[in-house]
Amino acid sequence: MLDNKKVTELLRKKGFKVTPQRLAIYNVLCNTKSHPNAEMIFNKLQPYYPTMSLATIYKTVDILNEIGLINILNVGEDAFRYDANMTSHAHICCTECGRIDDIMMNFDNCVTDVENQSSYNIEKYQFYFYGVCAECKAKKEKVS
Repeated sequence: MLDNKKVTELLRKKGFKVTPQRLAIYNVLCNTKSHPNAEMIFNKLQPYYPTMSLATIYKTVDILNEIGLINILNVGEDAFRYDANMTSHAHICCTECGRIDDIMMNFDNCVTDVENQSSYNIEKYQFYFYGVCAECKAKKEKVS
């Protein structure tokens, strides 16, 4: 994750305007592991940027993704989630509450197997796992 100076340089280099809102959106994503959607980002920043629109969030996350600062996650919900952790990792999603966590593990063998079976050169990948998180599992056990 980059500091504001480097993000500013990268945005300008790629031909995008640098705005306080764009930097704030990137900072929100860098400082959370909750993988927020656009509405969550909007709600977090709205007190500080009351004139900012949801459209600004969507446009900014598209730009941040385009220049390689964030990943867009499609975990099967109605809204995309966003992640500023650009290291290779998977995600695990709770089917009860929608929580998303990072899974840090080595996928080199899997990628190599896919390349060998398909003759593709894998450039990037996303893995999603689904299950019930510990909190939801505990809640279910209390009800039972």
